[in-house]
Amino acid sequence: MDEYDRLHALVAATSGRAVRAWARDFLTEVFEGRRDLVAIRHPLGFLCFPAWRGGGRGVCIHVWTEGVRADSTTSAMHAHSWDLLSIVLYGTVGNQILDVDDADDDTAFAPTHRLFEVHSGSEGDLVRATPRAVGYRTRSTEHFRAGQVYTLRNGAFHRSDVRGEAATVVLGTDRVGTADLSLGTFGTGDHRVRRTPCTRSETRGAARTVLTHLSERVSPNRLEDRCEWT
Repeated sequence: MDEYDRLHALVAATSGRAVRAWARDFLTEVFEGRRDLVAIRHPLGFLCFPAWRGGGRGVCIHVWTEGVRADSTTSAMHAHSWDLLSIVLYGTVGNQILDVDDADDDTAFAPTHRLFEVHSGSEGDLVRATPRAVGYRTRSTEHFRAGQVYTLRNGAFHRSDVRGEAATVVLGTDRVGTADLSLGTFGTGDHRVRRTPCTRSETRGAARTVLTHLSERVSPNRLEDRCEWT
């Protein structure tokens, strides 16, 4: 059983305490220098600790903390090319689920944004403008707290709303033949975005922040699966 299968089984068994214990063990190894990795600054305003990757699947810890700001070249409205399963370790994570469609005379959508494809590689992201002019509207908004689970299918447009300190364990499954998508302005062209790695000192500091939160006493976990399908 690999790390993805192990964590997926813990989430399916509503074992929030066990997921927290896994996160504590993993980040303790990072903090003590026993894991050779650094956190990555994501353009959407959080830190990503890549924990495991293999066979088109991955496990990460996402951390929203003081001093990390969004720096997207398009917008916060995006859709993954992979299926997401996430459990909140602490804090509150909000998701606005969006309906996005081509803007023309046959739809109720006004043309507000251009659709972009985001192709990720070892050197960063290639952001490509498509010919599609689209509009959007908010379908629903939900907030998830410590111990709760949420899912997002690939292609589901959403916008995260995280205020204050928060962290999640994220499990992802790639869908071959699909691309990450984002909404941007009509004046934005093709461009590259490089992911900025943290220093080892910054990585250890972020790991310590999460460990401090995880050491705080929490109420018994009650996991909820609130799916938003397109």
